[in-house]
Amino acid sequence: MVSISLCMIVKNEEKLLARCLETIKDLVDEINIVDTGSTDRTLEIAKKYTDRIYYYEWTGSFKEARNELFKYATKDYILYLDADDVLLEEDQIKLKKLKEELDPSVDSVSMYYNAGMDNYGNVTLKYRTHRLLKTERNFRWAGDAHNYLNVHGNIINSDVAVTHKKEKHAVGRTLSIYKKRIENGETFTARDHFYYGNELRENGHYEQAIKSYTRNIETKEGWIEDKVYACIYRADCYRYLGEAEKEIASLYESFQFSKTPRPESCSRIGYHYQKKREFKQAVYWYKTATELEEDPNRWSFTYPVYSTWYPNLQLCVCYYNLQQFEKAYEHNEKARSYRPDDEKVLFNKSLLEKKITKK
Repeated sequence: MVSISLCMIVKNEEKLLARCLETIKDLVDEINIVDTGSTDRTLEIAKKYTDRIYYYEWTGSFKEARNELFKYATKDYILYLDADDVLLEEDQIKLKKLKEELDPSVDSVSMYYNAGMDNYGNVTLKYRTHRLLKTERNFRWAGDAHNYLNVHGNIINSDVAVTHKKEKHAVGRTLSIYKKRIENGETFTARDHFYYGNELRENGHYEQAIKSYTRNIETKEGWIEDKVYACIYRADCYRYLGEAEKEIASLYESFQFSKTPRPESCSRIGYHYQKKREFKQAVYWYKTATELEEDPNRWSFTYPVYSTWYPNLQLCVCYYNLQQFEKAYEHNEKARSYRPDDEKVLFNKSLLEKKITKK
């Protein structure tokens, strides 16, 4: 069995740290915590779980802090978590099995990162990350705003997931990092343009986001998956600006990079036609979104909402407008399986049951 060093950076995490550590403490062989200046009870809580606590003067760079953190690992593999991450019970079982069976020749194990959850426990955003790293390979973090690990060698994909349970969102913090880089005259890579576009979009700067996504799309270099989502997110920006034709064009352009449709694009195309009351066309795209098979080895963003309850709920609306009430009811029930107490779903259920009974 391999051994695991848990590594974490913390600052003022008294509300979250114990929750995180309780889900992982029995699965790792040491816990390393680097504190960057806590003024609350974070250190007091950390000492209940480990005496391997270190201090690091914050420089403003997560990359530098994370590379410093990894220096303290002494076991075979490094597992890194943030204080607002947890391992759900099913993933604790999976990680225990992985630890017992892992071939020591493996350099990195990727895990899903469930970056968003709704009130019903449905994952809203997930993607793969290098999460369990062979210590002796000395893999390093890179990137100024959105950090990433430079990993190569023998890499395997696992079905273990780390779940993010954030209580607050730091609005605009990363955006300011990008703006500072622009002021310093730095040259952006295709990846930089993509993530800068994301920050601009999330902060409501849609026209600027469109320009940044377009630069990513038009740059020959860069990860193809970023270009797929640059098209999709750019379409969102056009929709927010009321430019429907540019929106649909950007969604179709995503197919040039993905080669086959993605649920994220199909559901958006369905909504485009639904708004135009072209319900048969909308049905086609929503149904396609529900029928596409998920690739478990895909590393890019995946939004399960666009293949599960959302297109089914919209299919209910479309079929209702087409006076096909049985099909509307069928898809509403599929949506209800994901969101059993959703007010819209329950309203549809009541309405459709009356319609079907009267027939």
